[in-house]
Amino acid sequence: MKHKLKCIKLPVLLILVAFLFGFAEKRNNARKVSEVKVQFIAGENLYVTEEAVNNLLIQNDVASAGIDKEILDLNRVESLLNNHDMIENAEAFLSLDGKLQAKISQRKPIGRIVGRSSYYLDKNGLKMPLSPYYSARVPLLLDVDSSAIKKAYPLVAYIQQDDFLTQHVTSVKHLAGNKFELQIRKLDFKVYFGKAENIVLKFNNFKAFYKKALQDEKLETYKKVNLQFGDQVVCTKK
Repeated sequence: MKHKLKCIKLPVLLILVAFLFGFAEKRNNARKVSEVKVQFIAGENLYVTEEAVNNLLIQNDVASAGIDKEILDLNRVESLLNNHDMIENAEAFLSLDGKLQAKISQRKPIGRIVGRSSYYLDKNGLKMPLSPYYSARVPLLLDVDSSAIKKAYPLVAYIQQDDFLTQHVTSVKHLAGNKFELQIRKLDFKVYFGKAENIVLKFNNFKAFYKKALQDEKLETYKKVNLQFGDQVVCTKK
């Protein structure tokens, strides 16, 4: 009888140990981050990748799959991401299923400065380094040094938010006296803009000129279009 009792107790003990071990493991896993998930705002080009973000968090010992939730510092995660050259804003949070999620909005370039050093000008008028992952299709900014960025910014920002200008303007060149000259895609003539003043009026005049010249099939007959007078467009033929 005692022998049978021992035989019964042994399997029960093994089951109990297995149960406790499984319970402890499950509880331990519940305390850990199950996955790091990076989400970029829809429609944005990837100037920084999900892999690069994950590597950044791992290399700085901030977050990775398997880290204890108790030592995870969400403020530090956000601070690290927001200090990245390509990121404008980042929000980090833990989901109910134990995933660390990071929602990222990237900086948006509006022009590319070409010179001894090349970099982007972003939508806020700040310098932005080039990305190793993606090259933005934005106008080239020629002879625009650090002192001329503030002068060029209103002009470039307006071009970027206008579909017609974004499609047609390929470069903006800084001239003496803080004046500017534009190069138009697939056309020989240059557009002398003058100072970055009366921007809306000048571009509206240019659009009206372009539409009329296109209808009359005369776009190829000009070598220079001058917008600096504001209320009129002065053209020079070849």
